[in-house]
Amino acid sequence: MTYDLIIIGSGPGGYVAAIRASQLGMKVGVVEKSELGGICLNWGCIPTKSLLKSGQVFNYVKHAADYGVSIEGEAKADFEKMIQRSRGVADGMSKGIQFLFKKNKIDHIQGFGKLKNNKTVEVTDAEGKKQDIEAKHIILATGARSKELPNLKQDGKKIIGYREAMTLPKQPKSMIVVGSGAIGSEFANFYNAIGTDVTLVEFLPNIVPNEDEEVSKQLGRSFKKAGIKVMVDSSVESVDTTGKVCKVTIKTKKGEEIHEAEIVLSAIGVTPNIENIGIEDLGVELEKGKIKVDDFYKTNMDGIYAIGDIVHGPALAHVASAEGIICVEKIAGLNPEPINYKNIPACTYTSPEVASVGLTEIAAKEAGFEIKVGKFPFTASGKASAAGEKDGFVKLIFDEKYGELLGAHLIGANVTEMIAELVVAKKLETTGHEIIKSIHPHPTMSEAIMEAAAAAYGEVIHI
Repeated sequence: MTYDLIIIGSGPGGYVAAIRASQLGMKVGVVEKSELGGICLNWGCIPTKSLLKSGQVFNYVKHAADYGVSIEGEAKADFEKMIQRSRGVADGMSKGIQFLFKKNKIDHIQGFGKLKNNKTVEVTDAEGKKQDIEAKHIILATGARSKELPNLKQDGKKIIGYREAMTLPKQPKSMIVVGSGAIGSEFANFYNAIGTDVTLVEFLPNIVPNEDEEVSKQLGRSFKKAGIKVMVDSSVESVDTTGKVCKVTIKTKKGEEIHEAEIVLSAIGVTPNIENIGIEDLGVELEKGKIKVDDFYKTNMDGIYAIGDIVHGPALAHVASAEGIICVEKIAGLNPEPINYKNIPACTYTSPEVASVGLTEIAAKEAGFEIKVGKFPFTASGKASAAGEKDGFVKLIFDEKYGELLGAHLIGANVTEMIAELVVAKKLETTGHEIIKSIHPHPTMSEAIMEAAAAAYGEVIHI
């Protein structure tokens, strides 16, 4: 069978691109070697949020008395059931993709896909049987996997990656998490919440180092208050796994220290899955270890496109989905608008949550902007006080000359739901005064956005 479009990979980039292509009248096939939905639905975004919710509920129960609720007996974390719930949520989402494929008449081709030329994909199934599939266009959406360092080789038992962290047979008593980006911080948060002794190690001066410095420092304080040992300006030099526990040599500013833990979780980032998919043989051009594409995700080879974690840009599910839609619409002859990568929201689902878009304060100054900065702390929010979630703040950065929103940095409860307002505001080149004059409901966490804008311009703040 000849397809209009074959997509290799069914993650948030691949499956969204497939659905959009079907809507535009294309005959679509998706090659997937594992579960539909890719890493995000099965081993990343979705199941981790399930675990984090379990940890949050457990924490609420432990602090029920703070809300005037009396519970007899001791609350205990049932680690096995938390894992089961997480896997059940992931399985449900994957089945949802199967339904959408059937609804949109998309063929799911099980197996490993490899380019033979710019019109042919060779698919190898689990038994080693091969078949060639022809297509007018091919999109590579093969995603990424956990990155490994030479001195931190994952054995899947004592030194693990994110996949193993979601399916451990029992809760570890102690864990050292290496890397404090979204993956590392979220797992540190979850395991600490259910009672594991967690140490978080970060090479740079602050955790979640891509965030605004004030946000990073606030999350560090919140983590320490929750009982997580945070080690910044530190690096893991080696791990000895020969004993019952891991002996981890950590280099700090004061010298080397040896720490022990049952499990070491490597969360230092991801590596794009571009090996053995045929791009080397065909001469598909790379740039700094990723596939080079134009604004509409076309490679240097006619008929071959690439999206998601294997191209340059943030390795985020929502970015891959947006890239897939734009790529398909361009193939279909439409005129989509290229992505503005300066307006991509980033979210970390810890407690408190972190969300941001645009320039940090330091980056805005380095770019030459004269800026106005407004902050509103959740300690002054009536809704945050009522919810018992007073950690954090909203910080907005405006261009002093034109009043345009340059960046937004939030830390607190539910801020990953609040950031979308600021993404839209930034796309529409909204000014601070327009945010101030947009009435926000009271009492809500979201009115902190209006209050932060008001603070930037020295206007009256309401509580």
